[in-house]
Amino acid sequence: MATNGATGDGSDPANTIKISVKFNGRSIPVNLSVESTVKDLKSALQPLTDVLPRGQKLIAKGKILDDEMKFSSLGTYNGVYKIQLLASQGLHQGSGPIKKESPVVSNLRRTSENNRKEKQATVVKSQFERWKLTGVIALSNGDIKVIPQEVWNCGSSVRFLDLSCNSIQDIPEAIGGLSSLQKLLLNSNCIEDESVSWKGLSALKSLSFLSLSQNLLTTLPSDLGALTTLKELHVANNKLTCLPDEIGFLAHLEVLEANDNRISTITSCIGSCSSLVEVDLSSNLLVELPETFSNLGNLKALHLHNNGLKSLPMTLLKNCTQLSTLDLHGTEITMDMLREFEGWESFDERRVLKHSKQLAFRVRGASYFDEGADKS
Repeated sequence: MATNGATGDGSDPANTIKISVKFNGRSIPVNLSVESTVKDLKSALQPLTDVLPRGQKLIAKGKILDDEMKFSSLGTYNGVYKIQLLASQGLHQGSGPIKKESPVVSNLRRTSENNRKEKQATVVKSQFERWKLTGVIALSNGDIKVIPQEVWNCGSSVRFLDLSCNSIQDIPEAIGGLSSLQKLLLNSNCIEDESVSWKGLSALKSLSFLSLSQNLLTTLPSDLGALTTLKELHVANNKLTCLPDEIGFLAHLEVLEANDNRISTITSCIGSCSSLVEVDLSSNLLVELPETFSNLGNLKALHLHNNGLKSLPMTLLKNCTQLSTLDLHGTEITMDMLREFEGWESFDERRVLKHSKQLAFRVRGASYFDEGADKS
């Protein structure tokens, strides 16, 4: 077992080697057993750097180290193996290689907000009346920190609420009073876990579209499962580490965007989301998908690039008979591996047909013909 820093797994220090890896302006301490190889070190470095093993080039004393080389063949400096890591562009999981730590974004935002007076949108009578008449409230890009009371006063007349690109931190329970709300945009704010009333959100029984992307969320609660009318859920660019089991209750969900988070595992309950058409889990920390992904018979597009994936559910291509986009760039999965899957031929025909149509209609992005996986 490898540990970051001092040995803490109960292993005998006498059988442990100390390695210092220089990468992106920082030194990463790693402890491995004396029988470890360079390949073992690359696996240990993956969660510490977000660089996939085949994207790592390890150098010691000016020499590129071979995967099968044992550290016993290298010399140490004061008992520590000194190694430099170079990362290949694109071969990473998550949002990119981890760099030297910088101040936490949420603290910067909070400090900025504390240094100025809370800003609340000024709502005139005519605007309020128009909201109630049309059912549409558009307050994006207003530098708003507090949602105006007039929004809640509109009650059941509101169908569409756009509060995106503001400085909002709190989503109070009062949001549950917007009982007819169908689309809610809260992306690009300063929303944290403890500042969201999921009791209020779960009361929105007509909600079909929810966007919480580009916030500071680390978890989604079980209350998410109460939003059974959801067709689109956007939670990209947060700090999520997993999705709750209750996501399986969202039988009408068609689009799930959870890219650019820190998700390392996907619940097997995802297989109950039988209406899913498009799933984006790219730029996370996934190494595998549950076998239940093969239950998504309506799935057409699956985006998985920049993850640590080494395998896929064996029946994915066989059972997902509408799948035509499978983006695996920047993973450990190659085209040669995909060709061994049952259902490859049918999938290949669908993806070729799709890109032929894109070329015919000059659709942007049509040149990415080999989206199936990396070539080698």
